[in-house]
Amino acid sequence: MRLLIFGGTTEGRELSHLLAAQGAEVTVCTATAYGKEEQREVPGVTVLAGRRTAGEMAALLRGMELCVDATHPYAVEATKNIRTACAISGTPYRRLVRDAGGEWSAGTLADSAAEAGELLAGTRGNILLTTGAKELRYFSGLGPQRLFPRVLPSHESLEACEAAGIPHRNILAMQGPFSQELNEALIRQFRIAHLVTKDGGKAGGFGEKVQAAERTGIHLVVIRRPEEAGDTLERILKDCEERMK
Repeated sequence: MRLLIFGGTTEGRELSHLLAAQGAEVTVCTATAYGKEEQREVPGVTVLAGRRTAGEMAALLRGMELCVDATHPYAVEATKNIRTACAISGTPYRRLVRDAGGEWSAGTLADSAAEAGELLAGTRGNILLTTGAKELRYFSGLGPQRLFPRVLPSHESLEACEAAGIPHRNILAMQGPFSQELNEALIRQFRIAHLVTKDGGKAGGFGEKVQAAERTGIHLVVIRRPEEAGDTLERILKDCEERMK
């Protein structure tokens, strides 16, 4: 079986490794070189790095028996392009959906990063941003000195922080997910008053961030996850195993 997985999540990496171990010929596409590094080299898995247009994705999909979209829950544009590429190439499409992080009570819900930035306008205190480097522009108006972005330790992320005018001492370049204890330590160390996050589910450490905010008594802002339909890792794995029999 030949399939192409558009990666970006822990579940996508796990699926690629499990299928390769059973003899599938797996190609994984990651948006960045950092994503390729996280994917790791394993027998039977070819990893390609770099962002692609829908047309370029379609070219890679030709000859594939299946496409699995395992991009991040908030990567709406990437999913749109992957769906278009599958339509162009005639490749069956499956969406691997990560479980949500569960219920939380104290805090504020925002429909987007832009709205989260607007909600924080007029507030005081330092802000821990765990939404990714791409979202920094929505918070720049709050004052770079207040912002403490926790981003991936990559050149791309650091350049985005510098472009937003973030002081170097404020940049937290770290690879998650993080424990509740570490989240609490960072909140106290940098005197954080507001924590902005996405619902990255259990695999993304969402629960640990919620608990840390509750334990330290700071304001939590959660960016709503886009609604979508799809299948679990277990369901897609089972279906692929059926195809390989």
